[in-house]
Amino acid sequence: MRSYSLIAPAKINLYLEILGDRGDGYHELAMILQSIDLADQIDIHAGTTESILVHCHHPQVPTDKSNLAYRAAALMAREFSDVFNNLGGVDITIKKRIPVAAGLAGGSTNAAAVLVGIDLLWNLGLTKSELEELGAQLGSDVPFCISGGTVIATGRGEKLSPLPSLDNIHLVLAKYKSLEISTPWAYKTYRQVFGSSYIQNTDDLLARAHAVHSDELVKAVLNKDAVEISQKMHNDLEKVVLAAYPKVLQLRELFASQSEVLGTMMSGSGPSVFAIVESQAQGEIVKQKIRAAIPDEDLELFVTKTITNGIQISQ
Repeated sequence: MRSYSLIAPAKINLYLEILGDRGDGYHELAMILQSIDLADQIDIHAGTTESILVHCHHPQVPTDKSNLAYRAAALMAREFSDVFNNLGGVDITIKKRIPVAAGLAGGSTNAAAVLVGIDLLWNLGLTKSELEELGAQLGSDVPFCISGGTVIATGRGEKLSPLPSLDNIHLVLAKYKSLEISTPWAYKTYRQVFGSSYIQNTDDLLARAHAVHSDELVKAVLNKDAVEISQKMHNDLEKVVLAAYPKVLQLRELFASQSEVLGTMMSGSGPSVFAIVESQAQGEIVKQKIRAAIPDEDLELFVTKTITNGIQISQ
């Protein structure tokens, strides 16, 4: 039976600026996205029926048509209906390690892996650009997850400009299992509170999005300067999420109080919070300190690092 196993890395935001509204209901964004080695494994097999089947033992992950991995397979089946009708369905097994509903693009990276896996399984020969265009139909983070690395993302997050990839910058990441934050809620609340400050003119929006390419954080990324990166990180959504979710604020403040931490921030719309440290050893120390301060089994802690790639075939 034909099959592929793929590694699907999570992502963090090193930068998230909300510039204004778009005509399609989304926000115009300027972000710096970064892949990390915390990853799921996606196994894709040629199915024995004409169905798309998704399997996952994680209790918070749906296995029906609402799963983004299922939607990715369904998209491929529609786009390449002749191949699908000829070869039949696919079985997808998700081995979950990335926390669910965490602001780490767990669902998006699973969908990206399915797109890459089906391209291989059906021998379609699609380019990365073609896969990214398909991914954009599923969600703003999916195109980035395909190639990964370090990228400036503008538009609603689907316009990607690669940067020299950051490798081996060490992180500690924390997320309460039971805590979920609605991304639409976060952006809607931000609009309600700060909408009056949005850039209104289209030319000004484009100019501000372009200006991010020469921002101080980008210079720090180009220099691979972990200390400077830690000091220049920014996330507009912290302005609304930290006020509404005291547990997220507590994590951020606790990370910031650790002498080993170079900088800390919430990723995306949360509730994950990460801290940059100098080494894996320092990361383990910080992890132990956070665990001692919050001995709550609901709190997940990971020591991880930045990586230069997106979806990879498992060796």
